[in-house]
Amino acid sequence: MMNRRDFTQKSLLAGAAAQFFSSNLDAQSPEGNTENGPPARREICAFIKFVQSLPYDELGKSMAEAGFDGVEATIRKGGIIEPEAVADELPKLAATLAEHGCKITLMATDINRADHALTEKVLRAAADVGVKRYRTAYYTYDLAKSIRPQLANFHSTAKDLAALNKSLGLTGVYQNHAGAKNAGASIWDLDEFLADIDPDDLGVAFDIRHATAEGGTTWPLLWKLIAPRVRTIYVKDLAWKDRQPDNVPLGEGLVSPKFAQQINSSPVDIPVSVHVEYLEKAEIEENVAALRNDRATLERWLR
Repeated sequence: MMNRRDFTQKSLLAGAAAQFFSSNLDAQSPEGNTENGPPARREICAFIKFVQSLPYDELGKSMAEAGFDGVEATIRKGGIIEPEAVADELPKLAATLAEHGCKITLMATDINRADHALTEKVLRAAADVGVKRYRTAYYTYDLAKSIRPQLANFHSTAKDLAALNKSLGLTGVYQNHAGAKNAGASIWDLDEFLADIDPDDLGVAFDIRHATAEGGTTWPLLWKLIAPRVRTIYVKDLAWKDRQPDNVPLGEGLVSPKFAQQINSSPVDIPVSVHVEYLEKAEIEENVAALRNDRATLERWLR
């Protein structure tokens, strides 16, 4: 068993490491210094898909202890909160997380159009509790049809959604998710159908795992193309297995640690969400530990 001296030494070391990491983030961020207060600090949150069965209090406690500033909450069908229950449950979740110094950094939703019956209900509830960002659902191609007319339709739908976001003071973010039919997977089309839309109304959640899966070594080019639209960054890793991308712990796959340079050079108000999906439905404790470990890897990359 750990004695008091060991515990004290380990606590001091952990505190010093956390202070070093925070100071290093501030020093490297282009917007890290402020004249009238402490330096701004980039938020790092945890995507809770595989720990969402935890009660709100345990979720807040475990994520705070793992070092996260907030969570990417699943406010969608099958998520921690069903869209129909958002008005009652979202304030409870936000308040409980706040008791542990944690917050809802962004929401993962089923929303991808303004005229869906539940869209405005979910977004108004988010605005009411101070959530600033949410991830949209995807648009998908019909590969039996011409692509450019579909891009035009995506643009029109996205523009209407952006207008609703603007009216509520929210930022939607569209993730570049790998897949043959997923609009935005290649990122070039994502930049096209978001053309002339203010990224503060509807921007991009840049996913380095999916950018690497679809673009391989061209991920720096893809980042350069879409960076002005990025409002959230997703961090996770992959390897190839049986000709298919397979999720792996951060640092054990094809995602380049050099991506940290792009994170450090981006505005400090752009949060990072750590995604752990390689354990799928393993025990909660294993997923919490994996989130903690991947966050530690990210810390090393960002130094």
